[in-house]
Order: sequence, then C-alpha cells, then structure tokens
Amino acid sequence: MDLTAADFVRIGQASRAVVVALTCQLALLPAVAFGLIGLFGLDGAVAVGVMLLAASPGGAVANLYSHLFKGDVALNISLTALNAIIAVLTLPLIVNLALGWFMPGDESVGLQFSKLMEVFLIVLAPVAAGMVVRAANPLFAKAMDRPVRIGSAVLLAVVVIGAILANIGLLLDDALALAGVVTLFCLISLGVGFGAPRLFGVGHRQAVACAFEVGLHNATLAIVIAQSVLSAPAFALPAAVYGVAMFPLAAAFGFMIRRNA
Repeated sequence: MDLTAADFVRIGQASRAVVVALTCQLALLPAVAFGLIGLFGLDGAVAVGVMLLAASPGGAVANLYSHLFKGDVALNISLTALNAIIAVLTLPLIVNLALGWFMPGDESVGLQFSKLMEVFLIVLAPVAAGMVVRAANPLFAKAMDRPVRIGSAVLLAVVVIGAILANIGLLLDDALALAGVVTLFCLISLGVGFGAPRLFGVGHRQAVACAFEVGLHNATLAIVIAQSVLSAPAFALPAAVYGVAMFPLAAAFGFMIRRNA
C-alpha cells in the first residue's frame, strides 16, 4: 500500500543504485549462499532452503529499517516493487537449480508450470492489491499503514514459530551450522548491499537503502513457498531461523553505518 505508479518511474531516476543493488541481489547473493552451504557442510533440504532464502526478494521490513537509519525510503519502495516482479522469474530458476544440485533424482519436489503460477500469484497478487487500494483510497491506505505493519510482524512471528516447530528435529541436527550460515549470509548481504553502491559512487542515503533492500530478505515469502507451493516444510527452516536473526543483525549494522557516517 506504499506503492504508486510513480515508484516505477523513479527506478530510472536512480538507475546506478538500482543496477548495483539488483546485481548484488540477483547474482552475488545466490553465489554467497552456495559458498556458505559448502563451507558449513549443509546438504539436502536445508541446503535447498538456504538457496530459496537467497532467491527471495527484499521485504517491506527493509523500508522500515531504511527509515530508521536515514536511508532513501523512496528508493527502497521502488526496489521492492521491481524485486517483486523479477523474483517471479529468478526465484523458480534458482530453486530448481538448487533442487537439481542438492537433491538430484528427487522428482517429488520442484517448481513445474502449475507451481510457477502459484509463485506468480503469491509474489505479485499482494503487491497489485495494495496498489489498487492505494490508488482507490489514499487516505485509507495511509490510515492502515501502522496496523498492517503490526499485522505483518505478527504474521512473520506465527510462520517462523510454525516452521521451527514443524522441523524441530532437523533444526537440532543442524543448529550450529544453520545458525552460522544464516548469520553470515545476513551480515554479508548487508555489507555487500552497502559497500558495492558506495564503491560505484552511490550516495550515502541511497547506499543505506540498498543495504537493507539487499540484506533483508522476505522470510515470510520463503516459508510460504516452501510449505504451501513446494509442500516441503524442511525447506522453510533456514528462512525461519533467518526471520529471527535478521532483526538484531540489521539493527546492529544500521547503528554501525550511521555512526561511521
């Protein structure tokens, strides 16, 4: 409900920041996730879950952190909109490649055409619905901003707890390795999301926006796709752990870059 058509126009006005952020998110982060999987010796469903998390776009929480730490929130909103569209293509591709690599020969899971349509609806339908509400009644959309944010936080908590409880045995088996992968992945994502734009001459406020957009993935989306689309709850475990860890890690990172600024 933050999105308007003007947000898509703004993408062209901040083209350098957009290109750098998307390159980090679409190319570098899946490679980072793959490397961390090998480093910590993960395999099977947990490894696929890490790649699913890496393929998930940034979530609305990135906008909140960008606001708190003086980033360019308008750029965040534009990147979120663009990410949602691109993820419809890239997320199934990365997940299917991960399934072929980490679970070869298992044809019981995967994103075939019918499931691709489910991903399409899960990713884009809420975005489109929010934009319609905003266009039809801007005052209502503004009034609902705080309740929807609170409701989103509650929903995230519910799906995270559910995913952890459903996979508690698997979590206990891989707890240390999974915690290490998730923590490093989040910190590297935030660092790359901030450092790469600065390296290419993007201003500080825009770099802060890129950092949180690239660094904070939509854990709820990853969990829903794992459980509802792929019918593989074990794939949701990395996103569930990430959903708990990302909040303090992002806050610590935000304080660090604000202090150094």
